[in-house]
Amino acid sequence: MYKHEPIFLQPVLQERIWGGQKLKTEFDYEIPSEHTGEAWVISAHPHGPSKITNGPLAGKTLADAWNGHGELFNKSKENQEEYPLLIKVLDAADDLSVQVHPNDQFAREVEGVPYGKTECWYVVSAEEGAKLVLGHTAQSREELESMVDNGQWDRLLRRVKVKAGDFVYVPSGTIHAIGAGIVILETQQSSDITYRVYDYDRTDAAGNKRELHLERAKQVTTVPHADAVVEQKEVAIGDLVEKKLVQEQYFTVYHWKLNGEVEQKLNHDFLQVSVIAGAGKISVDGKSFEIHKGSNFILPYGLGAYKMAGNLEFIVSHI
Repeated sequence: MYKHEPIFLQPVLQERIWGGQKLKTEFDYEIPSEHTGEAWVISAHPHGPSKITNGPLAGKTLADAWNGHGELFNKSKENQEEYPLLIKVLDAADDLSVQVHPNDQFAREVEGVPYGKTECWYVVSAEEGAKLVLGHTAQSREELESMVDNGQWDRLLRRVKVKAGDFVYVPSGTIHAIGAGIVILETQQSSDITYRVYDYDRTDAAGNKRELHLERAKQVTTVPHADAVVEQKEVAIGDLVEKKLVQEQYFTVYHWKLNGEVEQKLNHDFLQVSVIAGAGKISVDGKSFEIHKGSNFILPYGLGAYKMAGNLEFIVSHI
C-alpha cells in the first residue's frame, strides 16, 4: 500500500506560556497564537497526534497507521505498545520551567503509561549567550531535597551556554530546562509526563502559578548528576555528510547535511526525517516529493531505495 511512498505529516501546534512566534517565522507553520511553544511534528501521542497528508492514509493520524497498518513500521509482538518516539520543534521565547522526567519503570508503575521520557535536543538556533539548565550540584538525595525545599535554585541548578548546532542528550532523571532564545528539535520517547521543579514563580493570565510536582521530582531525579557521554561519528555518503549524534537504548539520532544528491537504501524498520534547513526533493520509484525546512516524514518499512537532491539539513532518527 504505502511501500513506495514517504508518509508526510502535519504538525500539531501547542500553545505554551513561554512560547513565541518562531515556529511561524522560521518554519512557516500556522501558529494559533503569539505564544506557540511546540510543534509536535512526528507524533502518535494521544495529546497531539500528527495527521498524514498524502497517500491512501491521508487524513488519518500516525496513531491510526501504527495501530492499523503495523507492516509500515515492521511492527512485531515485541514492540506492540504505543508508537515509541515523538519529535517536536520547540520555540522558547522565555525560559521553560525546570523539570525532570521519569524512567519507563516509574512511568508504568506510578503513572500507568508505557514510556518514561529520555530525550535529546539539537539546537536549531540560539540567541547570543542563551543558556540551558542541565543537571544539578547536589551530591546526595538529602542535599537535593534540602536545596529544593529551601528554594536554593542558583546554587542547585547547573547552567550551560549553547549555540546553533549543539547537541544535548537528556536521559530520564536529568533536571533540565530550555532557556529563552533557543529553538530546538527534540527527539524523545513518546511520553508527556513532566514533573515541574521550579517555574520562576510565574503566573498565568488569571494570576495563578503553575503546579509543581516536587515529591515525584525528588523521587526520579538522578543523584549525583553526571553529564551523559555520547560518541559521535561522521561519515560521507556521496554528497551527504552523516553525523551520528547519539545511539542508545531508545533511539539513534543523526544530523544529515546534503549538498547535491544521494541515493540510499532504507536499512531500518522505519526512519523519521525532519528538514531543519534548505529545500530539495526526495524521489522513490520515480515519484518525486518537494521537501523544505519544516517538512516532516517517515520512510516506512520495505521502501527500498530512495534518492534525495538539494541543499538540505535534516535530523533523522530510528528506534
